[in-house]
Amino acid sequence: MSSAGMTIWRDREGQPIGCVEKLRVLRENEAEVRQVMQDAFEDALLMGVAPEEMRSVLEQMVAALREPGS
Repeated sequence: MSSAGMTIWRDREGQPIGCVEKLRVLRENEAEVRQVMQDAFEDALLMGVAPEEMRSVLEQMVAALREPGS
């Protein structure tokens, strides 16, 4: 993944998403998630959490994401 707004979003067959509206929503969501994660990371550091620990927690949260219906 690259910086916000530069991600090439792909469908399940590996083809780039071309719909302008879908790309707009995906880019907005990416920016929102990136900001929330950054804020949570900075809060944790201010409260004395080790950076590696917080990164690990964030990675575990992403790894635990499930597709709807699974």
